[in-house]
Amino acid sequence: MGFQCGIVGLPNVGKSTLFNALTSTAAAQAANFPFCTIEPNVGRVAVPDPRLDRLAQAGKSASIVPTQLEFVDIAGLVRGASRGEGLGNQFLANIREVDAIVHVLRCFENDDITHVDGSVDPLRDAETVETELMLADLDSLERRAVTLGKKAKGGDAESKAFLAVIEPALEALRAGRPARVATPADPEARRLFRQLQLLTSKPVLYACNVEESVAASGNALSEKVAAKAAGEGAVSVVISAAIEAEVAQLDDPGEKAEFLASLDLSETGLTRIIRAGYNLLDLLTFFTCGPKEARAWTVNRGARAPQAAGVIHSDFERGFIRAETIAYEDYVAFGGEAGAREAGRLRSEGKEYVVQDGDVMLFRFNV
Repeated sequence: MGFQCGIVGLPNVGKSTLFNALTSTAAAQAANFPFCTIEPNVGRVAVPDPRLDRLAQAGKSASIVPTQLEFVDIAGLVRGASRGEGLGNQFLANIREVDAIVHVLRCFENDDITHVDGSVDPLRDAETVETELMLADLDSLERRAVTLGKKAKGGDAESKAFLAVIEPALEALRAGRPARVATPADPEARRLFRQLQLLTSKPVLYACNVEESVAASGNALSEKVAAKAAGEGAVSVVISAAIEAEVAQLDDPGEKAEFLASLDLSETGLTRIIRAGYNLLDLLTFFTCGPKEARAWTVNRGARAPQAAGVIHSDFERGFIRAETIAYEDYVAFGGEAGAREAGRLRSEGKEYVVQDGDVMLFRFNV
């Protein structure tokens, strides 16, 4: 499982509190001072999916194994990070490794919790972080462009191809826009663009951390963030890190549901963030199901059957023959694999088959 969401934000916005709640651990110290998170903390979180329970019932599976996402809690960033201020260099290095960014913004007032800039303004905070990331990208690309330019003059074809990708990104960054607006449409150019590992090329999810009393509806500050996200084609989610911390301490599902209902919430912030993260990364879920276990797996939308097989084991992809495939609805409706097969709902798919969300798959391979 290689999908990582980096949780970022200024110090004291509730970032580490949210991480603790999301992963139900106390691995990340949540303290009222900057840089309490010195090393990135990684937590794997099960993705809630009610379909697994129904598949397990239909397939008479002994156990259930959900798919997972990784959340990385990264040290708080401050203005000047692109020049090495605070833990800037470490922050920037860690964030290059993630697939998407969950940007936690403080949307609550609390005189007992200090803000590095002295006041609460989530739009300013978002701009601070994005500006530092753009400056870091700009510096990186300008230095790279000089080196590649010399090689391109010498006739190096790969350097010319990279320069063709870098120049539009440099133009965007110099105009104060993130590199993602210059993402190429051509598949090969897009591949080269991804290799640049630009900080502002990553998709962003804004998590608006509000006080408990408005967790269901949000507030004026979170509404401003939602408008910003809509204007960027990004996503925003309203959460209360304090509520998530309380929910994480409840083991009984009934107690959790009752607690959430008392706050007019139908689901946890974790569920909303995971759903938004899935959409952000353009992921989908397929299943394997049998007497031993019902299990969920994650692939990029558009993945073909051999790629999905490779998520389970590299040998499955290398020796792929075919994928026996049943739609989730058919698997449940006909009581499992045997019933779906008898009803003519089991399909034999080849190497070109594009996996669909909810597919129940059995891979045939030979190595």
